[in-house]
Order: sequence, then C-alpha cells, then structure tokens
Amino acid sequence: MLVTTTTLQSTARPSAHTVELPPDARIERVGAAMPEFARWLYAAVGGPWRWTDRLGWTRGQWTEDLARPGTELHVLYVDGAPAGYAQFAAVVEESHTAVEIVYFGLMVHVTGRGLGRALLAYAIEAGWSLPERHALPAAGRVWLHTCDLDGPHALANYRARGFEVVAQTTAEEVRPSEPLGAWVSAGGPA
Repeated sequence: MLVTTTTLQSTARPSAHTVELPPDARIERVGAAMPEFARWLYAAVGGPWRWTDRLGWTRGQWTEDLARPGTELHVLYVDGAPAGYAQFAAVVEESHTAVEIVYFGLMVHVTGRGLGRALLAYAIEAGWSLPERHALPAAGRVWLHTCDLDGPHALANYRARGFEVVAQTTAEEVRPSEPLGAWVSAGGPA
C-alpha cells in the first residue's frame, strides 16, 4: 500500500508547557527497560495502527536497541495500567544532540480523553532534557515522524505543539490490509 510519511522537528526548546493529567494518570520514565516490556508496548499501542516493522525482531535486537546511549522509554499509566508511551533515541550531530521521538502513542481504550496532548507535552520536555540525563551535548532539535496510518489526530497534535514539517515522502510499503490489533501484535492467537 502507499504510505505517506511526514517528518517534523522542533529546533527551539519551548517554554515549559504542561497539560494537566487527570488524577488517575501519571507518566514515568522506565529506569531499566526490559525488551519484553518494550515489545509489548510497541504491540499494544501500534497494533491498531499497523505498526509491524519490529514485530519480527529477536530479543537480542530489542536488547541492542534499548542499550543504545540516550534511549529511553516513558510510560503513561491510567488507573495503574500502561496506557501509552514514548520512546526516545539520541544521536550526536556536530555540536548538539538530535533527539528522536521514535515511537509515541496511546492504547485505543484511552483515546479521546486529551491524554495524547498531555503525553506529547511531557514527551517534548523529556526530549529536550534527555541529553542532561545522559551526559550528551545539549539538544539542538527534537524530531519525529508520523504517517497516514497513525491516528487521525497525530499530525495535527504534533503541529499544535510547535513541530514543523521538514519532509514528506510517499512510498509503497508492505503492511497488513487491516490492522492486526493489540492482541495479535502482542503474540496472541487470532
């Protein structure tokens, strides 16, 4: 299928802007991310949106990815259970660090409650401050990509939070004709 991917970035750290979380929600950085947990988050959040690129990864590939310097997972919890997440990766470019929000999303059962705005406001600040937690040069940009298979409000949410479009490509990709869903993506029988 044809998939349009949009790359967005922010090159200036915004002033602190928080969006209030409801009392039953919190966001935490995962101190030591296990590959099983990272894979489960990827599947649970991405299954409804046709995220399939990493479903075939081995445990070793997940472990290697999570061990890269500047990689972090931050998880949104609602009523004590995971409800969304952001994964970051850092790359030193010349004299600054480029922080990618590699994955970002909510589980479908919590969409429509304003939690995406809150998680993204948190993720933006976490992205800009990530180099401070890893003894890396200061962040010069925070960037991400989205595609037309993501949630219908994803691109608008990124733009509303100050991200600017820097590239857009359309390419043929092998994707399931229908989303796998969180259950099948996480390894459950159909």
